[in-house]
Amino acid sequence: MDEGIRKRLYHVNSIEKRQKETGQFIMDYPQKSFSNKNGNMNLLNEYFFKNKDIYISRHNRYADYPRHSHQFLELNYMLHGQCRQIIEGKEELLQEGELLLLDDRSSHSIKALGDDDILINILFRDQNINLEWLAGIKKRNSLVYDFLLSSAVEGNPMRKYIIFKSANIPHIQQILDQIITEYYRDEEFSTKMIALYLPILFTELVRKCDTYLSDEAKRIYSETNNVALQTLQLIEREYRDITLSSAAEKLGYNKNYLSNVIKQKTGSTFTELVNKQKILAANLLIESTHLPIQDIIEQVGFQNKTHFYDLYKKEYQMLPLQKRASV
Repeated sequence: MDEGIRKRLYHVNSIEKRQKETGQFIMDYPQKSFSNKNGNMNLLNEYFFKNKDIYISRHNRYADYPRHSHQFLELNYMLHGQCRQIIEGKEELLQEGELLLLDDRSSHSIKALGDDDILINILFRDQNINLEWLAGIKKRNSLVYDFLLSSAVEGNPMRKYIIFKSANIPHIQQILDQIITEYYRDEEFSTKMIALYLPILFTELVRKCDTYLSDEAKRIYSETNNVALQTLQLIEREYRDITLSSAAEKLGYNKNYLSNVIKQKTGSTFTELVNKQKILAANLLIESTHLPIQDIIEQVGFQNKTHFYDLYKKEYQMLPLQKRASV
């Protein structure tokens, strides 16, 4: 990141000076930027997006920020340090390099930040990007996500936020740095550039990041659900060559027990799940590359071309080349 922008982000502004002296929160936006209903501050579209579709700011330090909600999506990026937030009544720790995505109308409060805690707020009103959209993308390519969403429907509803564990993914950090740099430089076409970066950022997040869902599942799901989750994670990683016997050995379970749990929790056999992951992987290549179909079939681990076509048509109601042409 440009050193001038970095210094600007660390600079102590006038509101921060007063908050640091008193420890008391000082509202950083005018009265017209929010409404108060039942003691909850609701930040309004009309103020933040009067002249632009994206609004970026550095969160003020040294005082607790009160509980509030939004009419828009908010992305919190922990550029440096860490912060504690109460989100929908649950305390979460956002660590350096991680991102928090809050859906519209979700509420949160933020504990006081220290000198070295730099939290960047990215507000946007792109109606095409929301938690449902993210879940849809992930579900298309992930047995694990499909399983977790199904479990949510059965009684553990998905929360209105996602924490992305993005700290050790340089490409995502580079995209975020570029977004911040474009915003603060405010050069010709900067707004357009940021609008183009956002879907790239979220697609990368979905593709490369573990989200809160996996940790949440391990915390609240039953033992048998966790056995199923571990198996699905293994299938996602090793679908090309994995067998029931090798999975049971790696996970430390009896083969028959593992087979029964998988069938009970997912409604599919182990082999059916492996084939489904192969089809998901193949479809991603069909939609996003120009590789010959035969090469894709071999790459995802199918030995029988006819079997692949049968499974693919059953899943997508069309043949691979038809699917590629429809994208």
